Amino acid sequence: MIEQDTIKLLRECDAGVKMGIASIDDVLDYVKSQKLKDFLIDCKNEHISLDREIGAELNRFHDEGKNPNPIAKGMSWIKTNMKIMMDESDSTIADLMTDGCDMGIKSLNKYLNEYEAAEEFAKDICKRLIKLEEKLEKEIRNYL
Repeated sequence: MIEQDTIKLLRECDAGVKMGIASIDDVLDYVKSQKLKDFLIDCKNEHISLDREIGAELNRFHDEGKNPNPIAKGMSWIKTNMKIMMDESDSTIADLMTDGCDMGIKSLNKYLNEYEAAEEFAKDICKRLIKLEEKLEKEIRNYL
């Protein structure tokens, strides 16, 4: 049970961090403010670093990890492109990113509770990813 919950939690973190990276990539070319762009790039790099750590832990369990749900990823891409087409502003980007952060935080907390038998290191990774999403959401509120 402990090992299965650990793997399942790491998989969900893997999918979540990959979704975060993809979401940042989807909007970077449209960002006007250099300060916002720099922050998003830094945040993306933090996501990539955490993704590597998650991948290494999953490799220990001989698990390939999990990609984001293709339907969720596709819907996110469509929503992003539609909103940006209508209003290509930093405010729109901040709105999209805060929505994504909210969904990520909610999902990760759900999985943290669902896989309560997971090992502490996996819970720690999940909590750090949640904190990263909360930090991103807080910082970009100034652009709403």
